[in-house]
Amino acid sequence: MNSRRTFIKNSGMLSAALMLDKHWLLTEKKQKIGLQMYTLRHVTNPGSIATILQKISSIGYRELEIFGYSGREKFWGMDPKNFKALLKDNGLQTPAAHIAFENFLTGKDEDELRLICEAAKIVGNKYIVVAWLNEHFRKVGDDYKLIAEKLNKAAIIAGQYGLQLAYHNHDFEFRPLEDQDTGYDILLKNTDRDLVQMELDLFWIVKAGKDPLELFRSHPGRFPLWHIKDLDKNNGSFTEVGSGSIDFAKIFEQRKAAGLRHFFIEQDEVKKEIFESITESFRYVKEKLI
Repeated sequence: MNSRRTFIKNSGMLSAALMLDKHWLLTEKKQKIGLQMYTLRHVTNPGSIATILQKISSIGYRELEIFGYSGREKFWGMDPKNFKALLKDNGLQTPAAHIAFENFLTGKDEDELRLICEAAKIVGNKYIVVAWLNEHFRKVGDDYKLIAEKLNKAAIIAGQYGLQLAYHNHDFEFRPLEDQDTGYDILLKNTDRDLVQMELDLFWIVKAGKDPLELFRSHPGRFPLWHIKDLDKNNGSFTEVGSGSIDFAKIFEQRKAAGLRHFFIEQDEVKKEIFESITESFRYVKEKLI
């Protein structure tokens, strides 16, 4: 009988691992500062995308994480090849994408994942990231065990395209369940670390009252992607990076233990003018953290 590692190799995961190894830890040199495009969702559309990317690039961002792709629609009106060309024209790359996962989770449309992977490979993604779980899928511990099983299966498919699957957290995964375990604990225990990596959202884990450094110690190397967003000191909402309560310097000191490869500034809700906001966050990260 083949071992799990042999099975992974035969399924294409080895090629993904070799590809990712070329982009191993970037702690020895300046990391590229990334931006999650969800931050600009209210101003980005097919008519504005070219101007938006020009402005993002002029600030100094060099990597983007795109979002919401299900494999059947275009990237702000463009097919994957043309979108990649537009990124290149602006000195940008997209190493990661948030993807639709519900149809694969329920078995309703498993082919959708392959369409996503095909597009992700064309635009240059290295990671596809499960961004969100609707509440009715995650009520009890057994729900999370099923999710973990589906993540493992999805990761094998992603590996066949040279892609790494990752999971992005909010705060709900850290709430105790009926057996006092948390959903995040269950996901970490029941997903194969060779198959499923984690994108750690620093805002949500801190808001949940947990310490990201504890995760780095207990699961070293499992967090190659981070979301960098800050927690308002007064109301616990979103704010520009560096103006809130999260000690990013302390967290970045442990980026090698975490296995960090890419990070993306994100702000779910923005009160300032949007480009002023993402410029402020960019400058703080550039001047204080890397």
